[in-house]
Amino acid sequence: MSLVKLAIKGISYSQTQNGAYALILNEVDGERKLPIVIGAFEAQSIAIALEKEIKPPRPLTHDLFKNFADRFDIVVKQVIIHKLVDGVFYSSIICERDKIEEIIDARTSDAIALALRFNAPIFTYKNILDKAGVYLKGNSMEPDNPNEDNDGVLSSPETFGSEEATPKDNYSGKSVQELYELLNEAVQNEDYEKAAKIRDEISKKES
Repeated sequence: MSLVKLAIKGISYSQTQNGAYALILNEVDGERKLPIVIGAFEAQSIAIALEKEIKPPRPLTHDLFKNFADRFDIVVKQVIIHKLVDGVFYSSIICERDKIEEIIDARTSDAIALALRFNAPIFTYKNILDKAGVYLKGNSMEPDNPNEDNDGVLSSPETFGSEEATPKDNYSGKSVQELYELLNEAVQNEDYEKAAKIRDEISKKES
């Protein structure tokens, strides 16, 4: 089975599952997207890894794992999403220490959070992408093959949050200085989802 490289396109709030988020992975050499439902903590951890300017005052669980691995010369080489059963994705973390390779089973959200911290590539098998991949058209997502059973993978447009489905805070009326103060406050309170939104608004104003 051939491997397909994936990149992170973004995270959106799941309107249909309270407290859940949809992590959208993009086929690097294609147009298909692989949506994966993850929890709020994992979404926060992934968002922090993507937002380089946000530095938590204390290490999160995935940061702690990275520090631990660095201390003992363990390197995450790659992450492979290798199985899809009843809408649940299964992943493996490929690690290496002293030129010995080990394969560790992991939840996909945890595996991706670690891959980001190790700058490790993310892959899935072509048959999984054929089965669960969707095409992004405008603000909606459609299955790669509408006649195929996607094993309960969430694929309706509202699941992945159109702009109306995503909760917003009114930061547009704030000055840049006020936004920086709110950013520092959010980081200190370890509200990284809010911090990422404020950082986005600062970037818009400073661009």
